[in-house]
Amino acid sequence: MDLMASLEREGETAFGLTRRDLDISRGHAVTRALRDYRPDIVVNCAAWTGVDDAETSEDEALLVNGIGARLVATACSATGTRMVHISTDYVFGGNARRPYDENDVTGPSTAYGRTKLAGERAVRDLLPAAGFVVRTAWLYGANGPNFVRTLIGLEAERDTVDVVDDQIGQPTWTLDVADQIIALARSHAKAGIYHATSSGQTSWCGLASEIFRLLGADPRRVRPINSRAYPRPASRPSYSVLGHGAWAGTGIEPIPDWRLRLQRAFRVLVPSDRRLAIDS
Repeated sequence: MDLMASLEREGETAFGLTRRDLDISRGHAVTRALRDYRPDIVVNCAAWTGVDDAETSEDEALLVNGIGARLVATACSATGTRMVHISTDYVFGGNARRPYDENDVTGPSTAYGRTKLAGERAVRDLLPAAGFVVRTAWLYGANGPNFVRTLIGLEAERDTVDVVDDQIGQPTWTLDVADQIIALARSHAKAGIYHATSSGQTSWCGLASEIFRLLGADPRRVRPINSRAYPRPASRPSYSVLGHGAWAGTGIEPIPDWRLRLQRAFRVLVPSDRRLAIDS
């Protein structure tokens, strides 16, 4: 939704298709959609995003994340259309000690990561000169459930909250990702892989503490815990920080530091009477 809103704000003509409008796992439907709409560029935001559910439904997840992406790339190749495919930090193993470069060796440890990597490879194979893979992570925004919105609610409901402190990543505003995609589509950048995450890094606990601070609440109400306290069917990366080196050759700046962007996002996500720390 942020992408469509940003495109409209930028004066671009865009058509947003929901799953009801287009099932990307049906090749003939994808081909017909490109024939009917004749886009200059296709942004594939469709995805199976249930990380835990994918552990027991990998074939179903692959149908969307891998096969679906391949069908979209095939149709784009046949019509000479550029394609931006949204991917994830889960294509990596999640145990690095430095930010992952765009061309680092992948090695997903979850079913979700494997299916998303299949989609990446399809786009790169079928559209070597017209396919863009945009990886992102730790997303939050005004639409749908996400960590930031959840913590904003919990601050008003609980005296303390326990938050994992041993997983490191980059909190990223969906609106910033939308703007990066638009800038990339408008540029003369080479096809390839780009990382659209905020600069800097923190833990989930660090993010929660910053949310409390921006709300004017005591960050010490956020208590750090180990991820072993919350076992999940799919393992979460302990380190999923993505590097931004590929942007250097495009003339497009990476997304700024996560703290700066979170503060900006608060003016959209939080009612004015709760934005004590940023409005005072």
